[in-house]
Amino acid sequence: MHDRVFVILGAGGGIGSATARQLAARGARLVVAGRPSDALQAVAAETGGMPYELDARVPGEVGDAVTHAAETFGRVDGIANCVGSLLLKPAHITTDDEWHDTIATNLTSAFAAVKAGAKAMRREGGSIVLVSSAAAQTGLANHEAIAAAKGGVIGLTRSAAASYARQGIRVNAVAPGLVRTKLTERLTSSPQSEQASLAMHALGRLGEPEDVAAAIGWLLDPAQSWVTGQIIGIDGGLGSVRAR
Repeated sequence: MHDRVFVILGAGGGIGSATARQLAARGARLVVAGRPSDALQAVAAETGGMPYELDARVPGEVGDAVTHAAETFGRVDGIANCVGSLLLKPAHITTDDEWHDTIATNLTSAFAAVKAGAKAMRREGGSIVLVSSAAAQTGLANHEAIAAAKGGVIGLTRSAAASYARQGIRVNAVAPGLVRTKLTERLTSSPQSEQASLAMHALGRLGEPEDVAAAIGWLLDPAQSWVTGQIIGIDGGLGSVRAR
């Protein structure tokens, strides 16, 4: 991975920052992109990545970030879209604004990553990694909006993998279970809610950002040149296994 160039969208978040740190440790050159925040600047300073402020819900801004990476480094080898949100509400009390924001944050940003990545990597090939969710593959109460958005990411992943295979562009996704990040603090803020969450994961623990980052890094690595169109559960068994 030494000197490979990657664009990490949502780099200021838990999974995005863990991905940036792991790639930097392997010698990659990074553009760490996300909304303006102290966290984004911190991960840029820690990893030596180039910070790029954007709103990933706007495809044109994602495209500009990838173009900037290609112009700066001469190429782009991969893109990871780690942008996401978490809305836990049943459909009947989900507002129109909440629905549209959930779709834009989770699905539109993923589409933008594919669109920009396909343009940037059509000549040399590369890897695009998206983030879905275990909730898109198993029915969980009060997950209607986020499950719909993340289910869309699965369809997008498989279709894009077919579209761009001849250009050597691999498109895959990871589907995490519950991961300890600032986004999920309210689900683990009390012993009762944490125990309920733990009971849903067969391996008996919640995920850490580094668990998901390791899988993203694996999929970005050109050594995985025969892996495309895959949805890989990094979920402690949540998506496919039932604990006793």
